Amino acid sequence: MRALVTGAGGFIGSQLCARLIRDGHSVRGLVRQPSQAEQLKKGGADAVVGDLLAPKTLQAATEGVDTVFHFAAVFRKEVPRSEIWATNVGGVENLLEAANVSGVQRFIHCSSTSVYGLFPRSPTTESSPFVPIRGDLYQESKLAAEERVNAYGSKGKLDTTIFRTTGVYGPGDLRFLKLFKAIAQQRFAMIGAGKVPFSMIHIDDLLDGVLSCTARPIAVNNHYLLTGNDPISLNDTARIIADAAGVPAPRFHVPVMPVYFVGWLMELVLKPLGISPPLYRRRVNFFRITRGFDNSKAKRELGFRPKYDLARGAKHTLDWYRRTHLI
Repeated sequence: MRALVTGAGGFIGSQLCARLIRDGHSVRGLVRQPSQAEQLKKGGADAVVGDLLAPKTLQAATEGVDTVFHFAAVFRKEVPRSEIWATNVGGVENLLEAANVSGVQRFIHCSSTSVYGLFPRSPTTESSPFVPIRGDLYQESKLAAEERVNAYGSKGKLDTTIFRTTGVYGPGDLRFLKLFKAIAQQRFAMIGAGKVPFSMIHIDDLLDGVLSCTARPIAVNNHYLLTGNDPISLNDTARIIADAAGVPAPRFHVPVMPVYFVGWLMELVLKPLGISPPLYRRRVNFFRITRGFDNSKAKRELGFRPKYDLARGAKHTLDWYRRTHLI
């Protein structure tokens, strides 16, 4: 495989680059910073400094490539809304066009289970309705990006596959560091009852699923949920992480709505002043969103078999956090 990985400076993208190199493939990573390019080169990958909003850099990145893995996206609340849409939707349009002109054969697109909204039916499958939270530009943009990818696939311009994933954790991840650290240091408080189903996926399992999308013809112009097995409650998630850390399970709960209101108030007052609020409603929604996903289609069609349950994965992740002195 001659692969291009966008977002190669991020957690998932960098891990995929390393995995592809170990498997003997030729890898090029698209990054935004020269420092990220140097890091990629040290790992054995080619690197291109570019931007999804700069079509000329994308043309150079896709030359001589047969497979594109698209991970780059903007999701941070503090980023201007216009940049979120421009990158997540306009950027994928630019990349699709560059891939088409360069003769790329496969386009594997990373989407998000957030397109199903706040309280999707459970269990959620690939055919469940999309109900992104109104006004959440990240969710709306990820759904719009899927539509662009599907359009290219349906017109026969590229063989496309879309996968949606939930929270990805494991060695190298920093997004879940706050959760693991708070639980390990016994400073974690559950917001709400903690009964909503929650699904995470270990990075190694996700990469297995992503690569299976390139190996199975049935995946062409198809879409899959790549999530961990058997969603469990947030309470059980916290308990299992605590067990892995060797500390008592968290017991303290805080009501949801007062915290949600504080987040709303902070956004209302601080954002017009150009100040990043310490608490967003989106962060509170972490404790409210239903994440009961059914990965049986990926199992049936791709041979997807997650190897890590949370107990094993949490220990693996905590060991890495401790080795790197993050906890």
